[in-house]
Amino acid sequence: MKTIILGAGIIGISTAWHLLERGHEVVVVDRQPDAALETSFANGAQISVSYCEPWANREAPLKAIKWLFDKEAPLLLRPQMDPSQWSWLLKFLGQCNDSAFERNVQQIVALGAYSHAALKDVIRSTGFEFDRLERGIAHFYTDQKSLDAAGEAVNVMRRYGVQRRVVSKEELFQIEPAFRAYADHITGGTYTSTDESGDARVFTQHLARLCAERGAQLLFGHDVERLHRTGDAVNAVTVRPRAASAHGEARSFELKGDAIVVACGSYSAPMLRTVGIQVPIYPGKGYSATFPILKPDEAPYVSSIDDGKKVAISRLGNQLRVAGTIELGGFDLDLDSSVARARCHMLSRRIETILPGVCDTRTPEEGGNPQYWCGLRPATPTNIPLIGRTRLKELWINSGHGTLGWTHGAGSGKALAELMSGARPAMAFDFMGEERSRSPRQQPRTA
Repeated sequence: MKTIILGAGIIGISTAWHLLERGHEVVVVDRQPDAALETSFANGAQISVSYCEPWANREAPLKAIKWLFDKEAPLLLRPQMDPSQWSWLLKFLGQCNDSAFERNVQQIVALGAYSHAALKDVIRSTGFEFDRLERGIAHFYTDQKSLDAAGEAVNVMRRYGVQRRVVSKEELFQIEPAFRAYADHITGGTYTSTDESGDARVFTQHLARLCAERGAQLLFGHDVERLHRTGDAVNAVTVRPRAASAHGEARSFELKGDAIVVACGSYSAPMLRTVGIQVPIYPGKGYSATFPILKPDEAPYVSSIDDGKKVAISRLGNQLRVAGTIELGGFDLDLDSSVARARCHMLSRRIETILPGVCDTRTPEEGGNPQYWCGLRPATPTNIPLIGRTRLKELWINSGHGTLGWTHGAGSGKALAELMSGARPAMAFDFMGEERSRSPRQQPRTA
């Protein structure tokens, strides 16, 4: 079967890899000149099976209102004159209750465990390096109320097989001594030894090269102009090179396949609307900063989450990546606005506060050279990605992974490849276009 995959991030390339493993012919199309140059480029680097709670919970609406005018808020809503934003927000509010939270956690954890196993299989079979650290993930708290709430969350997660545990302040420092410099502000934490971290961009680009070696056609630098719908099927796509060929003007051309997979992150929703498919995916703008490490012996090795600012901290070789915050304001990728600058500078200040002098955290205005970045996280109201077939024949989707694209990438690609090959992935997950035995609390989702 010939499959055309639209999108070369961690999701699209993982899908390509697993389809090739099953003998399919694969073509990957992406507008960027290489794989993983958009949402997969500079994320928080955490493979966090155990730290995967949905954004929607009973406290989220009040927090969103409280943070509405705070440029540095962990979750910042920027209302737009956009029906898709308001439709998404209404669906999100419908998930802000305890029963929905547990229902969503169950599926997210199932996909996470399946994906972590799939990732390890890929690593064993390829052997390439991507600044991987298998030292778990720690989450530290700066007030007792938040730590107590974390204990409740631990109990919920453990019901679904997640081995996260509460740790004392002193045990936290034994796990990661680097945070002793911030000891006066830390009340305790949680820890999961089975999670890990690594560079998603490096991994994805390595995997893309191996896909090409196995025969995949990688059409980088190509815009998707149109999905072709004929009746109740989509089996072709028009693409256009961004650069002119040696023969002159760049010309659009049509690709035909037995199946088309939309794995375009936040851009999946507007693309699918052109053929009448509505999916609840909305972009959440996330930020990261990557700093040179000045004192390697004092920098953390254990990937961590700072609950005070809701940011992830991961070591990538001789650099430290800090990432976080969500901004719901459309497809804006501006890094120069006052809001964007405030959020980037917050990351610099936070790392300097927690790990004083460990990294070069000077802002550009101060003579530093941090690598600030932002990307659009494709979020569903439940934080459960959409994986499977749409109601149109030959058209599939693998998108909506929110902040967990790196965590869920390998498994999402494998699961979709299995579905497209006629198999059923071995996990309790509601795939689009598929039926499975559901408990009363599990609800199907369709597009």
